Parts: sequence; structure tokens; C-alpha cells
Amino acid sequence: MQHDFAGRIALVTGAASGIGEAVVRQLAAGGAQVLAADIDGNAATAVAMSLGERVQALQVDVSDPDAVRHMVDACKERFGGLHLAVNNAGISGASLQTADYPLEEWHRVLGVNLHGVFYSMKYEIPAILASGGGTVVNMASILGTNGWAGAAAYVAAKHALVGMTKSAALEYSARGLRINAVGPGFIDTPLLQSMDDRAYAGLVALHPAGRLGTAEEVAALTCFLLSDKASFITGSYHLVDGGYSSR
Repeated sequence: MQHDFAGRIALVTGAASGIGEAVVRQLAAGGAQVLAADIDGNAATAVAMSLGERVQALQVDVSDPDAVRHMVDACKERFGGLHLAVNNAGISGASLQTADYPLEEWHRVLGVNLHGVFYSMKYEIPAILASGGGTVVNMASILGTNGWAGAAAYVAAKHALVGMTKSAALEYSARGLRINAVGPGFIDTPLLQSMDDRAYAGLVALHPAGRLGTAEEVAALTCFLLSDKASFITGSYHLVDGGYSSR
């Protein structure tokens, strides 16, 4: 289902591939103007060029608060405001047991997956309120509510992201700003291309649906939450996981 985003200005981080790219494409198809931000500026530019002048690209490292502030300022300068934001940028991090997790890697993972979302909301929220209100969707994970051995940093960041989303929703819901989180299961994106067949089959087996999800399915839920059809939904964490969390 295509939603009507005509007249809306959107910002998507992690927009160069996978879920982020799918969100950008669905927003643009609905008529939104979109700033597609990614640490890979060339890939973000390729996405933008494939969609026409309605979409523009920006290189940004969301773990840098000054870069995030510039990102939101750039969106306002290029399009005139901000109504919709999808904070999707994230990294997986090392797979190590908790006591063996390097401090540098811990801070790197939280720097992108948690601090980057906080920085984004810190600057997006005033811009959205100044534009008359809107919606934020933060990309969590099934690991925002489940554990995963060897992924302490990632799991900690995603659990915290869900809590931060709920707190922010309580703070701003009366001011015309809805804030929700989406929790994808394992999604068939370029991040899994290096996985061998046995490991891939093991991931599939964790999902009662018998397959991995697609970026387009996650984008469809995300865009529903961004749309006016979800006007009474805020402070929620929505799974799209093929039954993974019901096991």
C-alpha cells in the first residue's frame, strides 16, 4: 500500500542500502522530499540520482554529533523544514563474549546504534516541531527485546533505543510528534551476502515463517507508522520478525 506523503519532508539515515534504501524509495513514491543520509556518500548519491530531484543525498557519520546537527540543518536548508525522520543507521559489531569485548569496539557500536539515534532525535525533534509536527521512527531490532550471545554491545544499544523511544514519545506526543520503534528480525540485505549457506539456513530456521524478511517489508511497516493512518500510534515498539520473538 502506498501512503500519501505529498508536501512532507523526510530524513533517513543509513539510506544507501537495505532497509534504509527501501524506506527512501517508498517515501519518494508517496510524494515526499527526502534527504538520504549515509556514511557512504557515494552510495547515497546513487540512490538519490535513481529517484530524481525529489531525493538528495548527504554523507554523514551519525556517531559525530556535529555532523548530525549539520545533517538536520542541511535538510532544512535544502527543503525548508522537516516532518518525518527514520533513524536507521546502524552497525553489527564484533561477535565476542561480554568479558572479552574490547572497550573500543563497545564504544564504536554504541556510538552509532545508540548515541547516533540520540543525536539524531536531539536535532530532529526541534526541526519537526518547528515544521508543525510529524513522526520519528527509530530502527531497533528483535534484539531490542531478546538477547543474543556474543552481541552484548548491539543488544545493549537496541534495548536502550527502545526505552529512549518510549521516553521521547511521552515527552512530545501532546505537541504533535509521534515517536515509535521498529524491530526487524533477520532481513535479507547486503549485510548477509558474505554468510555461508549453512549459517544462512540456520538464521532462516529461527523464524517460524520459514524465511528471512525483506527490506521492503520493514519499509512498509515503517512508512505506515510515518503516515497519517497511524495517527494514534506513539511510544510503541513494532516487530516485523516472521514470528522469531514468539518462539
